Amino acid sequence: MNKILFSLLVNIQRLVNREEGQDLVEYALVAALIAFGAVTAMRHLSAEINTAFNTISSDLSTSL
Repeated sequence: MNKILFSLLVNIQRLVNREEGQDLVEYALVAALIAFGAVTAMRHLSAEINTAFNTISSDLSTSL
């Protein structure tokens, strides 16, 4: 029984100490951060573009 538990403990420690998937996780976090920033910037930019078009539209309709 002790041999099985020791083997299980050794295998768990090996899994914890592995660093093979760590780069992939870091790249995924960076990509998620860039995507979040892009979405936030696009929302702000779209609101400003919408305001600009509404201003232009109202100026054109009053001038005609």
